[in-house]
Formats: sequence, C-alpha cells, structure tokens
Amino acid sequence: MTAGTADGADLLKTIVAATRRIVDVRTAREPLRELAARAERLPPRPPLHPGRFRAALERRDRVNVIAECKRRSPSRGVLRADYDASAIARALSAGGAAAVSVLTEPTFFDGSLDDLARVVAAVDVPVLRKDFVVSEYQLLEARVAGADAVLLIVAALSPSDLRALAARAAALGLDVLVEVHDADELRTATDAGATIIGVNNRNLRTLAVDVALSEELIAHMPKDVVAVSESGLRMADDLTRLRGLGYSAFLMGERFMTEADPGAALQALLRQALTAQDTKDTKVRI
Repeated sequence: MTAGTADGADLLKTIVAATRRIVDVRTAREPLRELAARAERLPPRPPLHPGRFRAALERRDRVNVIAECKRRSPSRGVLRADYDASAIARALSAGGAAAVSVLTEPTFFDGSLDDLARVVAAVDVPVLRKDFVVSEYQLLEARVAGADAVLLIVAALSPSDLRALAARAAALGLDVLVEVHDADELRTATDAGATIIGVNNRNLRTLAVDVALSEELIAHMPKDVVAVSESGLRMADDLTRLRGLGYSAFLMGERFMTEADPGAALQALLRQALTAQDTKDTKVRI
C-alpha cells in the first residue's frame, strides 16, 4: 500500500469543489440550454453505438484493458512531458486496448476536453471520459466530444445525484462506469442500477492503493454486472488473477504513461497475461 496524502487532506473533496467551480465558469461561457442544443444537433448514434463500451469490456476472447491517457497525477506529478493524447491513444489501440480512457480534469491531472475530442477522432475503439462528473453539463460535454462512456464516482455524489446522472447519461447514449471503493459504495452503485462497476483500488481521499480491495469486493459484485478493476495494476499476474476471480476488464493508466512506447508496453503485457492464462488452463485440464 502506498502512503496517503501527507497532510491528511481529503483530496477527493478538494477536486470535486474545483470541478464545480470549473463547471460554473464553463456554464457562464455557454449556458446549459445552448450546450444541450448543440448535443441535439449532432447526428444520431448509429444503431449499434449505444452499449459499445460495455460490449468491448464483455469480450471473453481477450484480456480487456481500458488504457488511460493521462498527463499527470496528484500522487506522482507529471507522468509524461511529451504528452500527445491522440498519438498515445493510437499506440494503445494498436497495442490491443479494448477501450481508451481520457483524463479531462484540468487542475490536478492537466487534462482537457480537447484531449478527449482528439482521441475520439484518432481511434476506433470506445472512449471513456474520465473525470469527476458532478453535473449534467459534463455529460453533455462528453456527448458533444464524441465519448462512448463516462465515469461516475459514488464517493463524489449523493445517491440521488448518482441515479439522476446515470439516467441522463443513458438518455444521451452514453455507457456509465460507476466507480466504488468499499462495500457500502458497491451497494449504492447496485441500488442505482449500475451495470458496469469499477473497483478503484486507490482511495481518492488519501491516494493509498491496495489491490487486495478488488479481491475482497468481487464476492459482493452482482453476477450480471461487468466488473472492472482499477488502479495499482502493473503485472500480467495481476490481470490473470483478477480475471480468474470474475473481473471482465482492467483500467490502467500510469503503468503505460511512463513507458517510452506505451503501445508496445501494453502489447507485451497482454501477451504475458494470455500466456499465463493458457498455462493456468492447461494445468487445470491436466
């Protein structure tokens, strides 16, 4: 487990407060009704488009990695000085990513909606907007940028807001990855009707990481939910072990951002994971 924040501050609370201020500024620049009108003018989603993100995570013929484009993190600082989100996304897609996640939070992660739009234009795999979503406004931004899915964090929302935002996202044709960090949050997610649930092994309040959390919470995961393990995953053995427990996909960011060739690093990891899986299956048959 890594150390938490030195001063004991609640980082999640700080980020959410900053996010609300950012949304207020953007809303003053372009009111919600105008953004909604822009979203409505977009061409309708192709018939097979809604649910594309979930479908990518459910495939059983591969190890499904949601590979993340992230310039910076609060725990490690700048991860990649030569950050080009679209180039990185193309490399990750070519390396075998099932989907690509794009950090769009600007204050703590140096992300932007421009990064999201560029990645959507650059790759054919589904794209997730990764941010601290607290408002319908951000869902509309994701739709306008062309995202397939958005992240909703249980710890950042009230249960009623979680349900309302999930319903609005679905109405916009966006899949929703609902993120939890403990059993109570998992119950809140399932009560809200979440169909894709991510277990974040990182405590967003302290930044402490414990991959054992995924092992603990899978026992409480409903069988019809697509389970995703997030954060702290580095080795092929992590993916093989958690896949065996019932996880369908794995969200990984920092693991590739510090590599000279993120796509090649992902490709090598997936090859190792599949080899380990084949070896395990052979031992079971014997």
